[in-house]
Amino acid sequence: MNATIVGASGYSGRELVSLLVNHPEVKLSQVTSRALAGQNVQNEIPHVRGKVKDLCFSNPSIKELTEQSGCELFFLALPHGTAASYAVPLLESGKKVIDLSADFRLTTSDTYEEFYGSPHPSPKWLEKAAYGLPEIHSLSWEKSRLIASPGCYPTSLLIPLFPLLQNKLIQKQDIIANSMSGVSGAGRNATVKLLFCERNESACAYGLPKHRHLSEIEEQLSIAAENEVILSFHPHLAPMNRGICSTISSLPEGKLDRSTIIECWKEFYHGRKFVHILDEDEFPDVKNVVGTNRIDISVSADRRTGRYIICSAEDNLLKGAGGQAVQSMNICQGYDEGAGLP
Repeated sequence: MNATIVGASGYSGRELVSLLVNHPEVKLSQVTSRALAGQNVQNEIPHVRGKVKDLCFSNPSIKELTEQSGCELFFLALPHGTAASYAVPLLESGKKVIDLSADFRLTTSDTYEEFYGSPHPSPKWLEKAAYGLPEIHSLSWEKSRLIASPGCYPTSLLIPLFPLLQNKLIQKQDIIANSMSGVSGAGRNATVKLLFCERNESACAYGLPKHRHLSEIEEQLSIAAENEVILSFHPHLAPMNRGICSTISSLPEGKLDRSTIIECWKEFYHGRKFVHILDEDEFPDVKNVVGTNRIDISVSADRRTGRYIICSAEDNLLKGAGGQAVQSMNICQGYDEGAGLP
């Protein structure tokens, strides 16, 4: 299958290039970037040298992309707002789209405007998009040719919490989540706050009290609970290149029993190779998941406070971005779910 990556100069786009050039079922036919147009891909992304010798970054117009008869699938690694301007014409021309931005992750334009500060560029496509978290939602091209790949923070919280709320094992009130992200989660922009001397040996909270990703987290958890879920979410920037570590505190719905949580996870994620449930007294560690498409999860029963303490760790650029997008593609195309994924 021929695939194109639109906007491959950022961290997620570069990760997609690395994954797709090694994918057994995919030919990466085009990689676009306004900033790098004309540059050789392997010179800009050295670790793919020898695999894309003649491939260069290009800067085609949207019209030129829609008229490409030989390309079936487009990955959009673009900022929110910009992504929709490419996605809609591509979809209208019959293409398949996996969007890594936030443009189609929500179901209502009101929520989008509330959290992203501007009207949604194409509201009618919100109800047509599929939220691309493969372990939770059933995905296929028949259901939707537009897959909205989830954000990195939402993945780290939804994987552990969704089945527990769906099965009414935890209360929907008073959920508190603290997350730490590597600096790559802030993007590849040259800004002062991302300089080495600013981030090294330093950690800080940001985006409080209403981080943009909170919109899709609450919306998806509300679907699971069949009722409105509002949680307190505290993201932090940590002095590491990549990875996300989340710690969640929640109240039980009934008896505090760790084994019930474990049984629920095992049943819900049976056969899903990228969700790993840790043993008791073992906690997810970013160093163990970086470079993989896996998410590690654990739970402890805190009898002193009467709460569950749930932890997760993932690579924000793989399971939290490019890897998850490829995983969704594999499922929709009928490939092995783990094809081309570490």
